[in-house]
Amino acid sequence: MNTINKGSASLSPWWMRSLLIIVIFGFTMLFIITGLAYRNAPPIPGKVVNSQGEVIFTGDDIKDGQTIFLKYGLMDNGSVWGHGGYLGPDYSAAALHHIGEEVAAELAKEYYDKNIDELENVERSGIQAETATVLKTNAYDAAKDVLILTAAEIVAYRHQIEFWANYFKDPKDNGGLKPNLITDTEEIRQFTSFIYWSAWASVANRPGKNFSYTNNFPYDPSVGNIPTSGALLWSAMSLIVIIIGTGCVLFAAGRYEDLLGWTGLKTTVRPPYLPSQDSPGQRALVKFFVVVALLFLMQTLVGGVTAHYRAEPGDFYGFQLESIFPSNLMRTWHLQTAIFWIATSFVAAALFLARTLRIHEPQGLATMINILFVAFAIVIGGSLLGEWLGIENQLGDWWFLLGNQGWEFLELGRIWQYLMVIGLFAWFGLLFWIARPKNVDNPDARPLARMFLVASLAIPVFYVPALFYDERSHFTVVDTWRFWIIHLWVEGFFEFFATTIVAFIFYRLNLTTRNTALRVIYLDAILFFLGGLIGTGHHWYFNGQTHFNMALSGLFSVLEVVPLTLLTLDAWKFIKTTRREDAFEPLFEFTSPTVHHIRTFHFLMAVGFWNFLGAGVFGFLVNLPIISYYEVGTIMTPTHGHPAMMGVFGMLAIALMTFSIRHTVDDDFWDKHLENYFRISFWGCNIGLAMMIIMSLFPGGALQIWDVLENGYWHARSLDYTASEGARLLEWLRLPGDIVFIVFGAFPLVIASIKAWIHVQEIEKREKLGETINMQ
Repeated sequence: MNTINKGSASLSPWWMRSLLIIVIFGFTMLFIITGLAYRNAPPIPGKVVNSQGEVIFTGDDIKDGQTIFLKYGLMDNGSVWGHGGYLGPDYSAAALHHIGEEVAAELAKEYYDKNIDELENVERSGIQAETATVLKTNAYDAAKDVLILTAAEIVAYRHQIEFWANYFKDPKDNGGLKPNLITDTEEIRQFTSFIYWSAWASVANRPGKNFSYTNNFPYDPSVGNIPTSGALLWSAMSLIVIIIGTGCVLFAAGRYEDLLGWTGLKTTVRPPYLPSQDSPGQRALVKFFVVVALLFLMQTLVGGVTAHYRAEPGDFYGFQLESIFPSNLMRTWHLQTAIFWIATSFVAAALFLARTLRIHEPQGLATMINILFVAFAIVIGGSLLGEWLGIENQLGDWWFLLGNQGWEFLELGRIWQYLMVIGLFAWFGLLFWIARPKNVDNPDARPLARMFLVASLAIPVFYVPALFYDERSHFTVVDTWRFWIIHLWVEGFFEFFATTIVAFIFYRLNLTTRNTALRVIYLDAILFFLGGLIGTGHHWYFNGQTHFNMALSGLFSVLEVVPLTLLTLDAWKFIKTTRREDAFEPLFEFTSPTVHHIRTFHFLMAVGFWNFLGAGVFGFLVNLPIISYYEVGTIMTPTHGHPAMMGVFGMLAIALMTFSIRHTVDDDFWDKHLENYFRISFWGCNIGLAMMIIMSLFPGGALQIWDVLENGYWHARSLDYTASEGARLLEWLRLPGDIVFIVFGAFPLVIASIKAWIHVQEIEKREKLGETINMQ
């Protein structure tokens, strides 16, 4: 105990003060940017009219069209302003280019009485310039709330109705949607009105500016959309910031080496918590990990199907799968199951670790855990079923509440969102009941318990913005709040929670002192929040916000790479800490925690590797405004997303699952029945993920960006490119990585978790039998 006392002196209060300053500053600027989104969002005109004042379509048509877009799950097919799925086109980019072609054709007839193909090069160049002028001219009258379209633009709008009606007919032409998905003529007209408006906002100049509401996104020189000067300037400034930030990290790492990162204890201590010292409450958590493994397997399977729709839309090895499981449903399930299995692992592992802070388990804990399990099962199962019925248009007017909201990553129906928020707060209440600092048996652990609870509370609190909008809210406003969850919840507070829980594990295993664990938590939180809070805005460069957001978020988002640089510098210390030979007294038969936790540490080391590659290297690549301008919505986005989501949070979720199951079984059962499955899963997950990126995602993304530069964004997102021989070959090359990942990564975890659950059930039966015999 002397060693513990040596590490128990209070930390400097400036750790907490610095963190609070960063958080307050970050959220202040984030709220300012979010507030400006309401004011600067592209206007939705009350009426769209011709020069004589006749109504072509209305603002209600635009909002109803957005509702159609969401109801049929089309954001998981294609995208608007680069945000959405990759199976279909970017709807706004496709519409803009086709509108440009139609306007040019009409102007050619008006000026030369010829088809545009019959014009000389000089004449054609003049028509293209005039087309850009027509489309760039903002004819919206804010005082009257009216948008006036030219005759050529009205012809283009009417042709768009026919174009989108044809798009929804054949799965081969739309990335695997259900055949004849939308046939109602009024729904087609309303959908077209929404898409036409999104194209108008992406080309019409913002009042007083020489660029559009979306900062000239998408790239399409034929209509005058080229990068803005701000995209170039703030990208250059971002490079200066990252160089300065990296230099500061390198200086701090050298100057304060003994105070930063993981450092092992200098003396020998007895481990307070060993395998098979589990409790009824902890054994009750094992079934959560069975659900984790099953959802992980489901995610990989539907992910493989989704990828196949890119390689071969309209045909699944001879089966017309899209009639039952269309591509937009598969992608919806792929995203939702990912969130569910990772969150479920975090929830269960947090309860498992919180229990280690108490010598005696609170009475009724196992019962409360069982109730929580039922609640989670209802939300997960109900929402996945609702998404299927919603996309199939089987829920009528209840589609938004019970079915599929349609917003990417937040597809689950609003009722399920309410229940999820309630469930997460109930989970925190359970954690607080167990790990309330004054109830923690070891006073030395109370500061860590406090940080543990703060990190846990942030998860339900920062999911609440998912309730701030509905199906008719302005797209720019929704996209702003949506990334409060996608980025801020996942890449901000999940990071905070992950760091806290890893530090907590190291402390409980006596691999590090309490103060070292606290310093790591504070330092990582300061660095993550410094760039991560304001950096949320790098998702908003082209969704209707101004250069103010581009400047601020561009400068700060690159700082998200800084803590990853520190983690890379600290990697060898981390490895040495986990391999320390003096961690335990000779009294025990093992000499290092890795004898019992080697698989946990392997997955934790994978977290560090993928964090640097996925979130660091690929994340930095897509964060710069000028790169994002050409890249957003291409396959380079999942090149960043897969190693960042699966490689970091997925690997951490499996590490926590491994750690928890290891503590519920004895050495003999682990060695004979579970060890090999976790070892195979480690290699299967990492090798399979690497194969996906190297063989398919990265080259596919790089070539698609090249096509954007050569032919325009609309072309790279259309069948003209995605159905080309090279693009389809790269999609097929993803298959080997998918097979390795599914067969050797996901399947072993299912088998291991089920074996562990059966084993703990047998333990429970033996204990109950023993109690019965003793009573007799």
